Amino acid sequence: MKIFIKITLTLAIMVYCGTALADGLNFTQAAGNSLFSDHKARKAGDLLTVLIMENAEASHSNKTITKKNHKTEATGGPGSGALDFIPSFGFSGEGKNEYDGQGSTVKSGKLEATMTVTVLEVKENGNLLIEGNRVIGVNDDKEALILKGEVRPKDIMDDNSVYSYNIANAEISYSGKGVAHTGGKPGIIARFLNWLF
Repeated sequence: MKIFIKITLTLAIMVYCGTALADGLNFTQAAGNSLFSDHKARKAGDLLTVLIMENAEASHSNKTITKKNHKTEATGGPGSGALDFIPSFGFSGEGKNEYDGQGSTVKSGKLEATMTVTVLEVKENGNLLIEGNRVIGVNDDKEALILKGEVRPKDIMDDNSVYSYNIANAEISYSGKGVAHTGGKPGIIARFLNWLF
């Protein structure tokens, strides 16, 4: 009798464990992952972490030098014979033009941030179209970071992150509103005077 009870309990436990395992597998498959797959973004709705590391620098310089010299001189003696009443004459002229102009422009920018974006669509070639925005508000100031682009699955690292320089057609914008930003701008009168002069 004891052996029968042990066998019955063992079978019941095995059936219960098998059912739980099957439910777990069905849940995993419904979620689109398997027990052996990683957690990289691969379909619409998945999240992806972007490591934004952008450095931009541009410089331009030019120099122009123009010089022009000219000199004119003419002389004549007095008239002779019947024309001896004409005095001697002469004139000379000299001109010089010189121009030296130069200019240079240097622009540089750096942006480093980390944000999570959403996969909007998977293209036919497997690339992921991503988009995301992050807004941080402190008191009355707001900082907004917006990112769009296209990512190749092979550029996604094992921790489900990708560097911004691996994003094709990337559009990254960073802007701010509030007292901290408007305080650094000149007033209306100063801007009007700068426009005039």
